[in-house]
Amino acid sequence: MAAIQGTCDERFKAVRAALAEALDTDDVGACAAVYLDGEPVVDIWGGYADAARTIAWEPDTITIVWSTTKTMTALCALVLADRGELDLAAPVSRYWPEFAAAGKQDVQVRHVLAHTSGLPDFDGPVTAGDLYDWPAVTARLAAQAPRWPPGTAAGYHSLTQGFIVGEVIRRITGRALGVFFAEEIAGPLGADFHIGLPAEHDHRVSPVIAPPSSPSGDWVAAPPAAGLGAGAPAQADPGAGIRVSDGNSLAWRRAEIPSASGFGNARSVAAVQSVLACGGTARGVRLLSPAGCALARQEQYRGFDQVLGTTMRYGMGYAIFDRSYGWGGWGGSLVLIDPEARMTVSYVMNQMLDQGLGDYRALSIVVAAYEGLG
Repeated sequence: MAAIQGTCDERFKAVRAALAEALDTDDVGACAAVYLDGEPVVDIWGGYADAARTIAWEPDTITIVWSTTKTMTALCALVLADRGELDLAAPVSRYWPEFAAAGKQDVQVRHVLAHTSGLPDFDGPVTAGDLYDWPAVTARLAAQAPRWPPGTAAGYHSLTQGFIVGEVIRRITGRALGVFFAEEIAGPLGADFHIGLPAEHDHRVSPVIAPPSSPSGDWVAAPPAAGLGAGAPAQADPGAGIRVSDGNSLAWRRAEIPSASGFGNARSVAAVQSVLACGGTARGVRLLSPAGCALARQEQYRGFDQVLGTTMRYGMGYAIFDRSYGWGGWGGSLVLIDPEARMTVSYVMNQMLDQGLGDYRALSIVVAAYEGLG
């Protein structure tokens, strides 16, 4: 059985066993965390930080979590809403006047957070390089027409959501999304999560590993047929799309792509999102009121998602799963928040798998965490 490092309350030994099983089968390097009442009861890791299995996964190893980053961006919006600086039911154009162009005057901030704004993707092809130019990419979205009347349908906003919410936050605060997150959320909580990674952290990054079906790293992000995250294998224009290799580039690390360029580990993901599980306060840091937390799972849409191809329930930036809510990233990472249990569970890894084809690694960690609750 794979060696597991870190700390694990004996009640949650099933989480340790689940991570070991994942490392014995599909995973190369991975970590899992469970926070209860805002405090870590599981903080474990194992395996390797490189595909060649020569560098051990360390306590401070971090990697890209792709769309799990969306939960961090959503939390920024919820914090501003709780402070009274952002009205989630207001038109985006109240804060970003140019956004009203092309018939988007009725698109509200909540529509964007719930994937119902009618802007699930960019018009025309997009490459990773396009995403590194914030003024250009936001101007492109401002000029684009919605594909349906806001609030009437849902389609997963894999990249667009973060740029729209991020620009609203920039207009309100005068700070880039990554800076706001670092100063107002990650910093106070002491969480090692970054949206726009400084070069000083490069030595700790574990590159993500493309699924076995695409060992070259040219696996292209496209709408998944089912499940969570930002993509699945697709046949695409070879000059367009976001590839696994893009996520491993220095340019991607430095960029602020609020839907997909967050770097962290299970500990930092759970440390941040545990605030929502605990009524807005965790480890002595208050970020939100209980009412502000409740907005995260306030249902905005229930029905068929035209992009994911499955039925979804969306709150304010999170998918709702009965009493819990959360989101996952392309290839496997996940965070789940359960306010009733005051529990947060996260799983982060470097080995990506083909989604929709039996990737149960994150689910096994979540099930094991609930077993620990008894």
